[in-house]
Amino acid sequence: MTLDDLPTPALVLDLGVLKRNLARMRAAMARHPGVTLRPHLKTAKSRAVAELAAPGHGPITVSTLAEARHFAEGGWRDQIYAVGVTPQKLDAVAALNAAGAQVKVITDDAECAAAIAVHPGETPALVEVDVGEGRGGVPPAEALAVARALGPKLRGVFTHAGHSYAGRSAEEMARIAEEERAGAVAAAEALRAAGLRVDIVSLGSSPTALHARSLAGITEVRAGVYMFGDLFQGQLGTHPMGDIAVTVLASVIGRKPERGALLLDAGALALSKDRSTEKAPRDYGFGLGLDLDGAPLPGEPVVTRVHQEHGELSGAPMLPVGAKLRIAPNHSCLTAAAYDRYHVVDGGREVIAVWDRVNGW
Repeated sequence: MTLDDLPTPALVLDLGVLKRNLARMRAAMARHPGVTLRPHLKTAKSRAVAELAAPGHGPITVSTLAEARHFAEGGWRDQIYAVGVTPQKLDAVAALNAAGAQVKVITDDAECAAAIAVHPGETPALVEVDVGEGRGGVPPAEALAVARALGPKLRGVFTHAGHSYAGRSAEEMARIAEEERAGAVAAAEALRAAGLRVDIVSLGSSPTALHARSLAGITEVRAGVYMFGDLFQGQLGTHPMGDIAVTVLASVIGRKPERGALLLDAGALALSKDRSTEKAPRDYGFGLGLDLDGAPLPGEPVVTRVHQEHGELSGAPMLPVGAKLRIAPNHSCLTAAAYDRYHVVDGGREVIAVWDRVNGW
């Protein structure tokens, strides 16, 4: 079977590119002896990818309980559920751990921490610290109250420098990475000074993981989008622009030469409506048009409009209705979320495998 045989839209994963991206992160982490890479599977959501990213059932990060269950059943037991937990989800976490998993949760809320502390099941937890992203987490100086509320369930501290996505140079990424490291370490040291045990000091985003100059005081790094990459991460320098591992296979369903556009059967649901490249050096609309071999089409056309099932590729050659092409995504995490499987290629058009994904919550 080849890409020409697939119904569209379909999600294509290039194995060779995936392996290059994984190797790049491993090489970056090798600069920091003693620091564990805990890959985030929120983008991949695939055991087949996990076998490459976390071989030997190594530690992983997940973003949903569905992922936690799926990977635990596949043998990846050491997990961090990296979304703030609610008391109502603790029974599910405890059930997973009673069955042999080692799922750790995160919280930045003292009341939730108290609920974790009194839960009768195994629900180990990390204090989420905000080091500048402005999403979840408490300032490092305020981590102690949450940590004390966790009592014996405390395992450490956790942070995510999502604001690294606003960086535009290696120097800026390195600066944000150091702020992330320093904030996490400061929180850990404050807890230890209060007599609390801190085993895990966890941080991570793909840009900071790749550009950090020092990870002193850090025990593990979490990163995920580096595996697949996308048009936004390529512009951040997370990977070369040619190393985007996931693309969407689409068909031409209409030609509009009066406006230099092709209509595709890949719209908002197939591509997502993420516009992350809007503020990047180059705006790729809703995706970049590629040929079936994954090379940019002449003129590098972009998807300028999407409706639910329609995409408009502007500046493209007038291919016939029924012709297939590929679209490189702005944000691979959101694009992949619409699909239940990958059609795997390895630098060509032949589909060498079909890999399942786990979706839902």
